[in-house]
Amino acid sequence: QVQLVESGGGLVQPGGSLRLSCAVSGIIFRVYGMGWYRQAPGKQRELVAAITRDGITNYADSVKGRFTISRDNAKNTVYLQMNTLKPEDTALYYCNADVVGIGGGFSGYWGQGTQVTVSS
Repeated sequence: QVQLVESGGGLVQPGGSLRLSCAVSGIIFRVYGMGWYRQAPGKQRELVAAITRDGITNYADSVKGRFTISRDNAKNTVYLQMNTLKPEDTALYYCNADVVGIGGGFSGYWGQGTQVTVSS
């Protein structure tokens, strides 16, 4: 069974930094696209950043220049370095991964979410 385990969330003051990690575990063949989404109370889930297996990245306009997504294919892990955090970045952050299983099936998986709170 495929699992995505996130870590790195927490409480930080405005202007501070956090680094999120998400590791894919289970019996898999390969992990393709990976990304981070977030959902604030009363709002829809939105894409924060995404990265292809080849390292091509895409960012939401609201985080460009402040957040950096990266991945380690050998570890099936994706990271999100968040700098110059703002109160409006407060949300539950979810990891997403597109995974091909040993049997050849292609599926998208979600992590359980990690809370990021930016407040003084």
